[in-house]
Amino acid sequence: MTSAAQALRPLDFPLWGSRLIEASAGTGKTWTIAALYLRLVLGHGIDATRFGGPLRPDQILVMTFTRAATRELSDRIRARLLDAAKAFRGELDESKIDSLLKELMATYEGDDAAREAAAWRLATAAEGMDDAAVHTIDAWCQRMLREHAFDSGSLFDEELLADEQALWLEVAQDYWRQQCYPLDSASLNAVLSVWRGLPALVADVRSLGTQTLPEGAGEGSLADCLRQATQVRAEALAALRAGWAERAEQMRHWLQAQCDLKLGWEGRSLQARFFNPWLDTLASWARGDSEAELPELKTGRQRLTPAGVRGMRKVDAPAIDLPPVFEAFESLLTALDALPEIAPTLRLHAAARVSARLDQLKRQAGQFGFADLLSRLDAALEGHNGDRLRERILAQTPVALIDEFQDTSALQFRLFDRLYDTAANARGTALLLIGDPKQSIYRFRGADIHSYLQARAATAGRHYVLDTNYRSTEAVVQAVNAIFLRGEQREGEGAFGFRQPGGDNPLPFLPVA
Repeated sequence: MTSAAQALRPLDFPLWGSRLIEASAGTGKTWTIAALYLRLVLGHGIDATRFGGPLRPDQILVMTFTRAATRELSDRIRARLLDAAKAFRGELDESKIDSLLKELMATYEGDDAAREAAAWRLATAAEGMDDAAVHTIDAWCQRMLREHAFDSGSLFDEELLADEQALWLEVAQDYWRQQCYPLDSASLNAVLSVWRGLPALVADVRSLGTQTLPEGAGEGSLADCLRQATQVRAEALAALRAGWAERAEQMRHWLQAQCDLKLGWEGRSLQARFFNPWLDTLASWARGDSEAELPELKTGRQRLTPAGVRGMRKVDAPAIDLPPVFEAFESLLTALDALPEIAPTLRLHAAARVSARLDQLKRQAGQFGFADLLSRLDAALEGHNGDRLRERILAQTPVALIDEFQDTSALQFRLFDRLYDTAANARGTALLLIGDPKQSIYRFRGADIHSYLQARAATAGRHYVLDTNYRSTEAVVQAVNAIFLRGEQREGEGAFGFRQPGGDNPLPFLPVA
């Protein structure tokens, strides 16, 4: 069943465990992050015995995906802390004190010493924002590898390679020379149907290099991979061809008989001059007389299916039973569409070989790239010192707020999940995932909406929503709600196409006021 989302109220939002917050555009996401940060600094609503008391800025990890966003977020949090400190000291104009601050200040009513201590804590946190753990994920991974070099197995004197383009090109050129130059003309043509040239190869292997490749993908030569993939496809085609010369004749005889009877058929549709060429092509392909790998049936692909044949009946004609061969033809088309492709095997081989060679060259030169930061930390957390590394990182930053979570890649979510154990919902740490699935637009750089869905499943029962839009007019908000709620009613799809059979929708649309 779809998990219902609760409206997020910043003052009583639980600051422990793992929670997913959906924040549509204009709903005050940055304000909310700053408000939760304020509570963490004050220790408001957290278990002091588990967290060791109020938190410092360096203990609260705030993650977002661009440097500009980290600067903006850090500045907004700092300003919020300074205003709060002034308010607690009675130095802020009353008109600038919002309801959240008023309610926080009320909890110190009658205890001037505690209120002054809270003001000091807020001001100290604001002054310490330069050392706050507000990072992009690359910068955070680099910091963790550097600060925990022994546990992560990182070298101390490695150089960050900001631009790897030249190195990628060099390695791809080596691969092209080694793997493509020895190919015969037919094999080379097959390769060129996958990559038109070296630039296409470089772009392809770089995109695949951000993903986890299957084990053994780079084994053997490219020629071996091509030969094996071609053989598998050829064997599958041979199995599908068997018997279709005879079945084509069965279809022809039955259709011709119906033409002769003319009972209930549209004469303009059911004609031998139409179906004979289709069936000739099918029979020629089945016998192996045609050079085409697949039968080029044109409109016959649809017209020879059961639905296509019945579509040639007159509107008022009685229903008719079709010979089983027409259903078999439809199954044949499905099987032909599902034939194993050659391209994925070649692409995986190239990606595995190029990535392995790239890693080798970087290690020899004592260099690493931004993408390596994530994979190295991931490997370190899985390695023999992984448990100790995890404990030290959690002791350093027991709370993490991940902004723009909808643009997280599978690897990025795996890192957070290894550290904070999303499904466990532990009381001694907090993982707050903040995002808007409607804005998941960065697939080209590795973002994966399925990571969001995985996190949503792991946080079932702990979903929250910022339910009021403060940016748009009421008419615009109502119109957007109406459009998406109409989409939610689509059978078997929902607004975003994720509804499962039986009505379960892992990604529902959440309207806002």
